[in-house]
Amino acid sequence: MRIIALSDLHARTSVIPYLAGQLQKAHQVLLCGDITHFGRENEMRTIVQQIHSSNSRIFAVTGNCDYPVTEKYLADEGLALNARIREYLGYQWLGLSGSLPCPGRTPQEYTEEEYEARLNNLCPDPDRPLILVSHQPPYGTLNDQVSPGFHVGSRAIRQFIELNRPVICFTGHIHEGIAIDRIGETVIVNPGPAAKGNYAVADMEGKEIINVQLRNLFSEELI
Repeated sequence: MRIIALSDLHARTSVIPYLAGQLQKAHQVLLCGDITHFGRENEMRTIVQQIHSSNSRIFAVTGNCDYPVTEKYLADEGLALNARIREYLGYQWLGLSGSLPCPGRTPQEYTEEEYEARLNNLCPDPDRPLILVSHQPPYGTLNDQVSPGFHVGSRAIRQFIELNRPVICFTGHIHEGIAIDRIGETVIVNPGPAAKGNYAVADMEGKEIINVQLRNLFSEELI
């Protein structure tokens, strides 16, 4: 199974046509939040429909820069992952939208306690492979590091990963945190902002990750 993951597009739709070839090869496309830039339902619809023209197999969470009302559109279209577990292609897919509080106010922010309560209501089957899609990265990795040694990730999400051991976690939000890292057995992937041409490609078979790469549309070099 091939996954293409995009995060932090921030409504820069001009990059979508350049992604068409990669999107068409994917068994699943993941949108990891901040799809719009402080947009509501109409903007979300426009962007998702452009991606849909290359690949209709989409799951999505929203980010702190997406208004909460955009969740309804994703749910109506059968694309939403937020605070739910979906069964597809032999995997459990679990998502979390929004972010922790930011230095400046954004439309969709949650406290650690709210994330913990939401995750406590989700009980993935430990015998089946799990994929986590969370706009907010977990605490204490390269993926949530805004400067050397300064981490802004979620401790609640990290605890969930340590307890439930997803095969892989796709995240975003922290534009500086472009990296592939690990928490125990779980691979953590922050591709960086799709608005700048960044995306991730992961090839998987069951609980095995065959290959995972960070790429940029405008560079032949891997990130």
